[in-house]
This record gives sequence, structure tokens and C-alpha cells, in this order.
Amino acid sequence: MHFNPYGGAAAELAASLVNSTAATDLQQLLDDADYKPLGSLDARQVGELRGWIRRLDAAFRAPSVRLLNELLAETTSEPYISTHDGRAPHLHFSRIDLPTVERVKAYTAMGLAELFCEAPERIGRCARAGCAMVFVDTSRNGRRRFCTTRCSNRVHVAEHRRRA
Repeated sequence: MHFNPYGGAAAELAASLVNSTAATDLQQLLDDADYKPLGSLDARQVGELRGWIRRLDAAFRAPSVRLLNELLAETTSEPYISTHDGRAPHLHFSRIDLPTVERVKAYTAMGLAELFCEAPERIGRCARAGCAMVFVDTSRNGRRRFCTTRCSNRVHVAEHRRRA
């Protein structure tokens, strides 16, 4: 499925943040996700972003209008049209002069909200017992149940062994 940039890339960044561990370098995660425009994260912003990640996790666990509206209300949202880096005009949901953590919060909240409005069933949590990974279902048919093929294979092999 093809999503607009906020329902796609921003929601996928939210999933990557939720799937991160305490040892994950969040600055590197943002860089790897090609999140632009970037500034650096100081220690306070990293702590704030880790708290935001817990809020995003709740949105993947049980997405709802109420919860997503709460996330949107917690951001410093101020939409404007940007043309940075030679790109075509596109929307940003926070001012460029805000700290990186505030921009990430607005971007991910908007991404999940956009995805929820467009296709709420595509906000996923792995169906394998014991796996806490989340994902954005970009499959053609929208029936993804597992975070990875590995989790899917584990469940299907276990089911096969139970039947055999």
C-alpha cells in the first residue's frame, strides 16, 4: 500500500522508535530513517524522546481517536509548507527552529494520526506471543500479522508441530 509521507514514513519512524531498545542510539536511528531536517539530540531531549516512545507504544497497542488526539495535543504542531533540500513543497507540522525532539514528536504523532484515519488496521503489533515489536503494514492486501518473516515462521512451525 502506498501512503502519503506522513501516514507512511512518519508512522514507520514511530514504529522504529517503539522497536528501539534502551541501548539504541536515537540520533543514529533518526539519521538512518533519513528524518530531515535534523538537529542533534542532547541528553535531555533523548530522555524526553524515550518518554514519547512509551506514548507511541500505547498508540500501537490500542490506537484510538482519543489517544491519537492526545498525542497530537502534546506536540508543538504549527503546520507550514516547506521547500527545503530542493524538494517540492510539502507540509511540516512543527516549526523548523524547535528542538529536534519537538519536531520528531509532531512528525510521528501526525504520521500515526494520518495512518489511523486512512487505514487503522495497518497499525500493527506482532501476533507472536512474547514478541513486542510493532509495524506499519505496507503489504498489498493489508493482512500482515507479524513483525518479520522470522516471527511468522516460528508461529507456523509451532502450529505445524502441534498438528503433527
